Amino acid sequence: AKAEAKLSGYTAIGFAIMYATIILLVYFAQMTTVQTGGLSEQATNILDFQRFGLFFSYDMLGYALMALSTFFAGLTVNAKSKADKWLKALLLIHGIFFISCFMMPMLGLFTPNMEGSAWIGTAILMFWCIYFVPVGILSCLHFSKCGE
Repeated sequence: AKAEAKLSGYTAIGFAIMYATIILLVYFAQMTTVQTGGLSEQATNILDFQRFGLFFSYDMLGYALMALSTFFAGLTVNAKSKADKWLKALLLIHGIFFISCFMMPMLGLFTPNMEGSAWIGTAILMFWCIYFVPVGILSCLHFSKCGE
């Protein structure tokens, strides 16, 4: 592989490791403290996603890092086929989400009493999941050709 592709690949792995670390800590805290209840009001404000506190912001930071990871992963794709071109484009475009995931918590766009917050969160999650269906399929096609 070219030196630029290797550097991009290592950068993608670095951001993926940071993403995984943050997300594992956030979700572990959610599953072990928020779900079990018994938290003080102040702790709930920090940990509960429904209140858009500190751990929600950490979650958004994690997804911002994932977006950077996919962007750099896209730079490693040597697009020869139409499927590879689509994969590369989807990975690079996903990198744009870094900006929104990183900036929105700092701008205070999410508040506990926000109208329609549950619906908006569900819609964003569904979009994100649908976006990654072709990425997963195209990645399988791409990597199945690597051994040839």
